Amino acid sequence: MANPFLPLWEYIPDGEPRVFGDRVYIYGSHDRPSSPYFCDYKYKVWSAPLNDLNNWQCHGDSFHTLDDDDHKSDTPWTDRELYACDVVEHKGKYYLYSYILNSKGCVSVSDKPEGPFKLVSTYKYDEADAGDDGIFNDPGVLVDDDGRVYIYYGFLKSHFGELDPENMYEIKKGSYRCDMMPEGEGETDFFEASSIRKINGRYYFIYSPREGHRLDYAVSDFPWGPFERKGTIVDNGKDYPAGNNHGSLCCINGQWYIFYHRMTNNSIMSRRACAEPVEILPDGTIPEVEMTSLGFEKSLNPYRIVPADIACVLKGDCFVTELDRFTRVISSIKKGSIIGYKYFDFGEDYSSKTMNFSMKIRGTGCVGRIRILIDDYENGEEIGVCETGASDGVYSCRVKNVTGRHSVFFVAEHIYDGWYEHAFKDRSIFELEAFSFMK
Repeated sequence: MANPFLPLWEYIPDGEPRVFGDRVYIYGSHDRPSSPYFCDYKYKVWSAPLNDLNNWQCHGDSFHTLDDDDHKSDTPWTDRELYACDVVEHKGKYYLYSYILNSKGCVSVSDKPEGPFKLVSTYKYDEADAGDDGIFNDPGVLVDDDGRVYIYYGFLKSHFGELDPENMYEIKKGSYRCDMMPEGEGETDFFEASSIRKINGRYYFIYSPREGHRLDYAVSDFPWGPFERKGTIVDNGKDYPAGNNHGSLCCINGQWYIFYHRMTNNSIMSRRACAEPVEILPDGTIPEVEMTSLGFEKSLNPYRIVPADIACVLKGDCFVTELDRFTRVISSIKKGSIIGYKYFDFGEDYSSKTMNFSMKIRGTGCVGRIRILIDDYENGEEIGVCETGASDGVYSCRVKNVTGRHSVFFVAEHIYDGWYEHAFKDRSIFELEAFSFMK
């Protein structure tokens, strides 16, 4: 499944991926398209078989802070939005750790990894043994190999505590620590989005630094730190409209992935779940990965209808807009806007010198064109130019036949220079809905 890897109408940010049994589950908050606020009043759970990562199933709502048509609220003390969460398995039960906006957080339990989860308790602690005013912002939980359980959380400061494994919600006295991360240099300081993984005997702390569109990581030999900063895993603001970031690492069928989210609807909300494969080197470091349109695919098929909104490069004011559940477009495409996709496999057909390209657009009353480039949006090879009209429609052109694996970029231009270009310089030339190459 391409990025975003869930159905394109689904908005699951703050993803915590977990493998339970023969499936991988994604837990996170739930955004609402066109909402001016982060998150929803419910959690939803999706999962996929480990042997078929293109087949994600929705398990429905798993926890609520407001009544709806089908469910009663699970939190009598608050009706605020549910933010980032985590789920762990312990002694055959699955525990959901919730962060609720400006409210006491809580722990819930289920017999199944998909829930629904039933409230156990709010977090219990002595004031001296918890920071963050007991909210437990963005909790990340680790059940260690020896059965001890740890929770990591916080906003602006990183907090740590050990949970009582007998009840899974009480912070053990004397276990609390603050600022496990040494101070950084401004943008590298801890911000939020705590997540913890144990890999090859070492503890990996994944978090968002002050420059919030990155996911960075730090490593320690001990669960309570101190943690040593190592670098960035993924940055959702590189050649793309930036926003906050939250996610974690997961090993699926021997391959490690970083799960994260990207923004839509010209806002820092409406976030969608994405994933990229990562490599953990013998020395334990993780080289930074680029954002792609691949998700769990090795390559994209250019000969299928490609939805425009899986773009991983959006530059020059353009952005993804959801018009309805079935329709998303790239909007605000102006002169110089760049729309990019990584990566397509065009195969090894050398029989022709050219092939066809078609794009479905929504007209804005302007006429324009796109230059189609491969491999680089500045210095890549131009394989064709497609002109667009003022109205809705499908516009086509002939392009150079391409073989092998390439990224593809569209660079928007006006057709006319001079007065026309000046008059329409701030107008959207068109909105892109889908495209395809054909032989």
